[in-house]
Amino acid sequence: MNAYRRVFWIVLDSVGIGELPDAAEYDDVGRNTLGHIAESRPLKIPILVRLGLANIAPLKFQTAPAAPLGAFGKGATRSPGKDTTTGHWEMAGVWLEQAFPVYKNGFPRELIEEFEKQIGRKTIGNKPASGTEIIKELGEEHVRTGKPVVYTSGDSVFQIAAHEEVITMTELYRMCEIARRLLDGPHRVARVIARPFAGTAGNFARTTRRHDYAVDPPKPMLLDVLAEGKVRVLGVGKIHDIYNGRGVDEYVTTKGNADGMEKLTTATKERRDGLIFCNLVDFDMLYGHRKDVEGFAKSLEEFDRMLGDFLPLLSLSDLLMITADHGCDPDRRWPTTDHSREYVPIVAYSLCSGAGVNLGVRDTLADMGQTIAENFGGSISHGKSFLRELTGRIAESAR
Repeated sequence: MNAYRRVFWIVLDSVGIGELPDAAEYDDVGRNTLGHIAESRPLKIPILVRLGLANIAPLKFQTAPAAPLGAFGKGATRSPGKDTTTGHWEMAGVWLEQAFPVYKNGFPRELIEEFEKQIGRKTIGNKPASGTEIIKELGEEHVRTGKPVVYTSGDSVFQIAAHEEVITMTELYRMCEIARRLLDGPHRVARVIARPFAGTAGNFARTTRRHDYAVDPPKPMLLDVLAEGKVRVLGVGKIHDIYNGRGVDEYVTTKGNADGMEKLTTATKERRDGLIFCNLVDFDMLYGHRKDVEGFAKSLEEFDRMLGDFLPLLSLSDLLMITADHGCDPDRRWPTTDHSREYVPIVAYSLCSGAGVNLGVRDTLADMGQTIAENFGGSISHGKSFLRELTGRIAESAR
């Protein structure tokens, strides 16, 4: 029998907890997402602290409980890079030997020219930028000329922004599919992203019909293993896109963190077993990349309140695991808006096991995926399970 019948895995996108040993290779020495937000003012996150968050690393104004309710530790990213795809893939047991390409000066001219030829339009932009800032800068020109806005970021992404009344969603998605086919070989970016927006000049705003076109992860990875074992997986937020739908038998998109937590609440009533895998993106998209320390702090407090409402819905056979995929330190001492190369927190909570267990420093994010795989009777290529530490016994592994 499984140690836990149902696992809720929540990824707090960009909520890192301190620089990794190789941070200097990424110009990230000293960056610490949670640490610097906690220094900005006293955070009201009593539920996270009670579960063990402050036991992982010191957080200013927070007192780590002597007996936290959950197990706690932190995970290192073994793969090179510091983006969404790298982090989530490693959680599922995929180790990359080479980082996905990034484009600090925009994409090569010949690549853009071929893209323009295939879509039948000229483009504007072609530079790293904040998604909200670039539509402020180039939105009017786009509306006037019909030229889509192409841009990138510190992530390995090729993003296409277009006004929904200028370029239809069908056409925008077609452009993304063309870009995905082009971006292969040395230019195999992790994701092509459709970024639709609406409104008028001075009031442009991105809409909710974003769509990601990710590269297909290598086989096997955690979700493949679960599918082979007939374990149901619900993807909440951008989980489906990150793994190209592999092993996800059902998915729901979200409009933000609150909507994501609402979808998780619904899942407690509708999904009796399996993995419910959720990404909460507001921390990254709305606050980390925009260098908004106060907004990030308020978002953490909002999540903590929602978590307080969520915990009573868990049963004795449930496991809740809270983590992140990388950092995105908003502290303005670092001018970059890029992600940061950081450890991620790991907090695991169950009503019947794991309280007060120190999971230590995990060598790879794949330890989390291996734990989930072992729980459901399988195994993945990388990672060391900590299921035994949570349950106090050895779970039966697949043979």
